[in-house]
Amino acid sequence: MTSTTGGARPPRADARRNRDRILQVAEQHFSEHGVTGSLDQIAKSAGIGPGTLYRHFPNRAALLAALLAEREDHLTRELDDIAATSTDAATSLQRWLTALVEWASAFDGLPDPLRDAVSEEASPLALTCQGYITTTDTFLAAAQREGSARSDVRARDLFLATLAIAWVGKAAMADESSRPGINALIRTGWATL
Repeated sequence: MTSTTGGARPPRADARRNRDRILQVAEQHFSEHGVTGSLDQIAKSAGIGPGTLYRHFPNRAALLAALLAEREDHLTRELDDIAATSTDAATSLQRWLTALVEWASAFDGLPDPLRDAVSEEASPLALTCQGYITTTDTFLAAAQREGSARSDVRARDLFLATLAIAWVGKAAMADESSRPGINALIRTGWATL
């Protein structure tokens, strides 16, 4: 039956509960096992069948996109704080890149599907990545106008660099100084001398 208002019907209450439960269980499962954790195990732990999981999230990328959307409030607060407290464009850019590293470090293995999504327009994560590349470009352009960032640096490359930093933080050889060290090296690549 179609709606008389022409809009889509809201999801049923049980469907909303199932979706919320899947996200809750997936958050915990990916936190414990990384993004390659079993989707069937997530469904089982959520008390649903795999078909129900796949109706809500047709693939791993769709599930990750939904989980990352739940984390966008933190980045929005960081954007507001950067706007309110940063004194120069280079500091703003560096703070934004640091926030992206934290976001991309949410789950072990997350940088890989994000990296893939940058070049796969069909991925549910592609829109998320493109939005953050656009925000990065806004900060980068301001730093370039200010003269504190090199003119040949691209926002896409900085976004990919944040994924590399997030990956390094989880690498077996990494220690507590690895992430800040790589971050400092990358900053010397975009900052003017």
